[in-house]
Amino acid sequence: MSIFIVVLIYFAVLFGISRLTSRKADNNMFYRANRKSPWYMVAFGMVGASISGVTFVSVPGMVLSSQMTYLQMCLGFIVGYLVIAFVLLPLYYRLNLTSIYTYLGQRLGERSYLTGASFFLLSKMTGAAVRFYVVCIILQQFVFEPAGIPFVVNVVVMVLLIWLYTQRGGIGTLVFTDTFQTLCLFTALILIILSVVSHLNLTLGEAIKTVASSPMSHIFEFDDWLSPQHFWKQFLSGAFIAIVMTGLDQDMMQKNLTCKSLRDAQKDMCSYGVAFVPANLLFLFLGVLLTMVLGTGLKGDEMLPIYIQGAASSDLLPLTTYFFIIGIVAASFSSADSALTSLTTCYCVDIRRQPDNELLRKRMHITICIFFVLFILLFRAINSTSLIDAIYTIASYTYGPLLGLFVFGLFTHRQPNDCLVPYICIASPLLCYALDTTTQYLWDYHFGYELLMLNGLLTVLGLWCFSKKT
Repeated sequence: MSIFIVVLIYFAVLFGISRLTSRKADNNMFYRANRKSPWYMVAFGMVGASISGVTFVSVPGMVLSSQMTYLQMCLGFIVGYLVIAFVLLPLYYRLNLTSIYTYLGQRLGERSYLTGASFFLLSKMTGAAVRFYVVCIILQQFVFEPAGIPFVVNVVVMVLLIWLYTQRGGIGTLVFTDTFQTLCLFTALILIILSVVSHLNLTLGEAIKTVASSPMSHIFEFDDWLSPQHFWKQFLSGAFIAIVMTGLDQDMMQKNLTCKSLRDAQKDMCSYGVAFVPANLLFLFLGVLLTMVLGTGLKGDEMLPIYIQGAASSDLLPLTTYFFIIGIVAASFSSADSALTSLTTCYCVDIRRQPDNELLRKRMHITICIFFVLFILLFRAINSTSLIDAIYTIASYTYGPLLGLFVFGLFTHRQPNDCLVPYICIASPLLCYALDTTTQYLWDYHFGYELLMLNGLLTVLGLWCFSKKT
């Protein structure tokens, strides 16, 4: 019951922020926050939105299978964010875009525009459902199950809460709620780390030295190029993942486009990109500490929840459970709320072309919430892999065509056959899946996250083959 009260207080604060920021809200406020967002608040809030509940649970557990080699990908993220700041953001601001996929219509054609927007809708809906699935299973375990409430009710209630505080203010509200949620997320993370350090009877300095000397603190892998953890595979994959999952993603870019000027948006992007490395280092640091408490016989996604369960049942660390619940809720809601808002924006602006239709926007916001619930329940039924791995695998297939479309538009002077663009964008991920299956069977080689680059390349080649000079 005490956990339930803590969660209620948290949501009361969110609704208070929503009420203050959504006064006299209109469509321009919902989609663009009237272009008045402070860049430092956008940057700070984006860190929390990128981390999500998946990072909170899965990244600490990654040390069991790949040590700290995930930081190689995080270093690649910085390069990707620089590309976004100095290549994509100038384009978006020059064209004064509300939806970034409008560019595809201006440069490549009507069907290219609809194809790009449709791939975003599919990509964001599946990715956001996976992320939000985390907070639902955690709350089910700690709050709803003890009360005898089924998982379906849990999911419906959580999505309903998001709809309630985003349905008026939209992105204008999210800039402020994301800042609050990111603050809660990192406060919870630091307090959990201190809790584990105390459990090990170490000082913070001793814990840092112990983690640094652990074999699990291994970061760079240069020897085995067939390994999915090889440095250049991880680094380049990280750069391209950052470009597609942030720079070509309406969800993340919609927040950047609320800054007052291009210069502010670039400061926001660069600050956010640099902050991502130490943020993930903290999660991996926690993961190594957890292996010292729990051993290495668990699945990665199970480590932190199992530790929290043990802390909750002991007299030593009773507050750890509250930190964990708030951290998970803050991380998951800061990514899910902006995903629902961006999906509504994409449908109204790109698919229906009625950005000024307020009734359509409200109806679509509810409809997307319903689809969101269905996707979460579907993922619960079929999931059998690491959550963080599932997200990047989905991204490799669904964001690849988006990457190819933008690369072709930005770096060539050719005009594709617009009628064939949807078929090319569907064929590319199917061909990638066939190649991955074939290489595993013939040479026992499994494509990692570099599949995203291959997918984008195949899309570009397909567009090039059916294009003409302009």
